[in-house]
Amino acid sequence: MPFENLLYLHDSYLRSFSAEVVAEDASGVVLSKTAFYPTGGGQPHDTGVLRSTSGSSLRVIDVVKMGDEVLHVLEGGALQRGEQVTGEIDWERRYKFMRLHSAVHLVDGVIMRDYKEAFLTGSNIGEEGARFDLDWPDLRKEQLPELEERVNQEALKGRQIRVKFLSRDEASALPSLARTKPGQELLSQLDWVRVVEIVGLDEQMDGGTHVANTKEIGEIRLLGFENKGRHNKRIELRLNPRGKLCSA
Repeated sequence: MPFENLLYLHDSYLRSFSAEVVAEDASGVVLSKTAFYPTGGGQPHDTGVLRSTSGSSLRVIDVVKMGDEVLHVLEGGALQRGEQVTGEIDWERRYKFMRLHSAVHLVDGVIMRDYKEAFLTGSNIGEEGARFDLDWPDLRKEQLPELEERVNQEALKGRQIRVKFLSRDEASALPSLARTKPGQELLSQLDWVRVVEIVGLDEQMDGGTHVANTKEIGEIRLLGFENKGRHNKRIELRLNPRGKLCSA
C-alpha cells in the first residue's frame, strides 16, 4: 500500500474515512486506504468499526501490518472484496495512545537536552500507561521528581508537535533522528523518513500517532523505577486523569 494511503501517518486526528475492500480472507480485510493504526513501534493498534454500504457493521478488534499491507481483523462477520466501507476509529483509545506516545517523546527530548550522559533505548505503550528504558548508569530513583518537573514544565509551554517527511539523504544528515541501532538500520533502508518534531526541543524518526501540542498531553507522572542493570533503568509513565480529551 502506498504510504500516502496510510492515513494515520499524515493525520492523527482523522476519526473516519471511506475505502474499498481490496482483499479478504478468514483473518480479516485489507482496504484501499486506512486510518487504523497497526501495532508497531511500541504503540498498540486502533480499534473501531467498519460500516459497509450493504448495511453491515463490524468491529475492528486488531490491526496488523503485513509487509506493505494493513490487515483489519473483524469480529462478528465478514466483508467481501469490492465492498465500499466507512471506517470509524475508537477515538478515546486512539487519543489516549496519542497523548502517551507524545509524552514519551517529550521525556526523551528533555533527557537528550538536559542529561548528556543518558538516552532512551526503548519504550512500550499500554492500556494504563507507558514504560521506557534508559541507558543512564548513574540514575537514581531520587532523581525522578526533578526529571518529572522538567518534563511537565516543557509540556506547559505548549510546544507544537508536527510531522514531516524527509528523503533518506536529508534524514541521514541528522544523526539524532535514529538513536538506536535498529532505528539506524531501518533508516538506511527507507526512501522517505517520517519525522515527528516537538518544535524547539526534539525530532526523531517515528511512525506513531501524536497530539498536535504538548499541552494536550496533560500532567506526566514518572513512577515505578526499576534498576535492570548498570546501563538499563526502566521507568513507568502515567498521565494524570485530569488531562482532557481534545475535541479536534
